[in-house]
Amino acid sequence: MKPIVNIQEPIGKVAGHRVARKDTLAIVPGEIEDVKAWRAAFPTPFVPRGVYRFRSHEEADEWLWKMLTRARQPEGP
Repeated sequence: MKPIVNIQEPIGKVAGHRVARKDTLAIVPGEIEDVKAWRAAFPTPFVPRGVYRFRSHEEADEWLWKMLTRARQPEGP
């Protein structure tokens, strides 16, 4: 039986490639500014922590939108 793929044949096309970082745990300077900008834009947590129980998905969705769109709390005393 003849094999379907010829292993010795060079690959003709490559759809894309990815260059891996040398140190994946290193913090890139651009990422630090991004985090600071997000925290400045949204100082309060998106959703309060805890366990919540709802009677329906609609009630949960309504509560979630209320939490996401609530007014910002004043900072500090």
